[in-house]
Amino acid sequence: MICPLIRLVICSLFILSCSIAYTQAPKFSNEFLNIGAGAKSHAMGGAMAAHVDDVTAMYWNPAGLADVRASFQVSAMHAEWFAGLGKLDYLALGKPVKFNTVRAVLGISAVRFGVDNIPNTLSLVDSDGSLNYNNVTPFSAADYAFSLNYAQKLYVKGLQIGGGVKVVHRVAGTFATSWGFGADLGMQYKRENWRFGLVAHDITTTFNSWTFSFTEEEKAILELENNVIPASSTELTSPKITLGLGYLAKFTDKLHLLTALDIDFTTDGQRNTLISSKAFNVDPKIGAELSYANFVALRAGLHNVQKTLDDINGEKTVITFQPNVGIGIQIPQNSRFPGEKRYVYLDYAYTDLGDASLGLYSHLASLTIDLEVRRRGKRTQKTNPPQEEQKEPKRPKTIIEQIN
Repeated sequence: MICPLIRLVICSLFILSCSIAYTQAPKFSNEFLNIGAGAKSHAMGGAMAAHVDDVTAMYWNPAGLADVRASFQVSAMHAEWFAGLGKLDYLALGKPVKFNTVRAVLGISAVRFGVDNIPNTLSLVDSDGSLNYNNVTPFSAADYAFSLNYAQKLYVKGLQIGGGVKVVHRVAGTFATSWGFGADLGMQYKRENWRFGLVAHDITTTFNSWTFSFTEEEKAILELENNVIPASSTELTSPKITLGLGYLAKFTDKLHLLTALDIDFTTDGQRNTLISSKAFNVDPKIGAELSYANFVALRAGLHNVQKTLDDINGEKTVITFQPNVGIGIQIPQNSRFPGEKRYVYLDYAYTDLGDASLGLYSHLASLTIDLEVRRRGKRTQKTNPPQEEQKEPKRPKTIIEQIN
C-alpha cells in the first residue's frame, strides 16, 4: 500500500505544480469558500485539518470523512454576517459503504452564501426623466458550491486519505452567471496522541466561467453613467495547501485538551497575511478544545492574522488577529444495533467575518446528528417445531427369537 500512496502523492504534486505554472496571473475568486463550515471550526479559528472527524471534513479535509462511524450522519449550519446582510447556509451528508473488503465513506455537501433583496435601480428613471419606483425590482447575488467526496482508511495504521470534486455556481440576478469545477485532496495520520493533516484545495485550479446578459436598454443606461459593460471572462482559483498539526492531552479519563495549528499556503497573489509575497502567503490558525466526559467542550481560537498601521503613530506596523470562542455539547442516543454509538452534536460559536476591530461579532450555531438506517437482513421463515414420532409399542419376543 505504500507504493500506490507514494504514486498518488507524486501525481498530486505534479498536477499542483502544473496548475501553479498555468495560473501565472491568478485572480481572487470563490472567497466564500474560505469562510468555514460548522460552529466548532469557527470557534477553533479554522484549525481543523489534522483532527476533523465528521461530515464537515468535506470542507476542511476530506480525509477526515473516513472517521464517520454512524450508519448515516447529517450536519447543518446557518449564519448571518454583517448584521444579517449576508447569509451562509451549509448542509452535509455522509454514509459509510463497503466495496468488497474496503470500508469507505461517501459524502455530499452544499454551501450557499448570498445577499438577497438587492434593489435593481437601472430602470428607476423613466424616459421623461421622472423617478418611477415601481420599476425597482429586487435581485440576489449568491454563490453556491456542491461537492461529492470519498474517504477511506489505509492498511497503514493511522493513515487515511480522501478527496472530492466540486461544482461552483455563482449568480447575480439575471445579469451574470458562472459555472466552475475543481477538486480537493486530503490526508490524515494519527500516531498515539498526535494528529497530522495535509490538504490541497483546488488542486487542479478551480475556474469560474462568467457570462453576462444585459438588455440593450440596460447597456445604454450603463454607458450613460460611464460604467464599463462586463464581457464574458474566466476567473481562476489557485491551489491552496494546508498543513495541520494537533495534539490530544489526556489529563484524566474524562478531561482532555486538544490543541491544533493549521498553516495555509496560498498562491493566488499577495495577501495581507503574517508572511506575504507575490509568490505565496503564509496564514496561521490556532485552536484549542477542552472537553469533559465526551459531553461538553469549551473552545477558543484565533486566525486572520494581519499587519496593519497603528492608528496613533500612522507608520508603525502592528499585528492584529481575530479571536473566537464557543461551546459544544455531545448528547448520546440509544441505538438498536449492538456496538453502534449515536450522538447529537450541538455547537455554538461567537465570532465574526473579517478583522475583529472592524467587523461586528456574530452568533453561529450548527447541528450534527447521527442517524440509523434500517438494515436489510434475510428473513427466516417460521416453521412449526417438529413433532416427536410416536413409537410403536414393543411386542414380546417369540420362543424361537429368544433361543436365537
